[in-house]
Amino acid sequence: MSVNTNINFNIFCVGNLNTYIYFINSLPILSYEQEYKLINDFYYYNNINSIKKLIIFNLKFVLNVAKNYLGYGIAISDLIQEGNIGLIKAIKKFNPLYKVRIISFAIYWIKCEIHEFILKNLRIVKIATTKSQRKLFFNLRKLKKKIGWLKYKEINLISKKLSVSKKDIYKMESRMFYNDINLGVNNINKYFDGNLFYNKDLLNDNLMDKNSNFTDNIEYLNWKKYILKKLKLAFINLDNRSKHIIKSRWLRKKKVTLKKLAEYYKISSERIRQLEKNAIKKLRFLIKNY
Repeated sequence: MSVNTNINFNIFCVGNLNTYIYFINSLPILSYEQEYKLINDFYYYNNINSIKKLIIFNLKFVLNVAKNYLGYGIAISDLIQEGNIGLIKAIKKFNPLYKVRIISFAIYWIKCEIHEFILKNLRIVKIATTKSQRKLFFNLRKLKKKIGWLKYKEINLISKKLSVSKKDIYKMESRMFYNDINLGVNNINKYFDGNLFYNKDLLNDNLMDKNSNFTDNIEYLNWKKYILKKLKLAFINLDNRSKHIIKSRWLRKKKVTLKKLAEYYKISSERIRQLEKNAIKKLRFLIKNY
């Protein structure tokens, strides 16, 4: 039976998902000969219209794949979109010499794009990063016999079937059980077993660090910077001997004694003490009046 491959590409400039789904489901399936001709036209002659037709006549298969991932809470429109990207990538990489239907080749790319999108958008923090974690994420729900935590026997069976460690199974099960919580919710209406699932005030109390106040820290640092600047300006106005005494007595980890400074300047320790006192008095005056 011949299939008409002439199509109006403007039909896809619609904003209604139902219209899109109705349209692609109404399209017939290409025969092997028709598909082979289109792929040859694109592969050998770079015919853009041929690749457009190949994409459009295979969109219904993407829809069928996308429906299998509705349980993850991602919008079907997003799943379809990502699956379509996978289909386009597959067709571009397809070689007529493979001698298989395009969708058989493309199914891997369609699933890969959908999987990547789900992993990136399901949680704020990516739920699966390694190969074994990805494998577990998309197979754990199917392999569970019932709702609830896995039993030891089930973990052993899953570990053998998927060739992953038991430790990875425990981790993934924990990650899948917990969901992100919106901390900015005003009207709390989540219930679990008839009871309030979480309380906003309780969350705020837990998140608040009562031992620290960042505004006080900023204020302190700004004040310290301001005082050090004034001290530096005041210090410039001291004579060289007073600068040396202040540095030796107050600005070093190990203070120099009055006796050593007296020996250095060949004056009495009492005189060094007087010079130190006068220098500090002058610094206070300059800092206050700058």
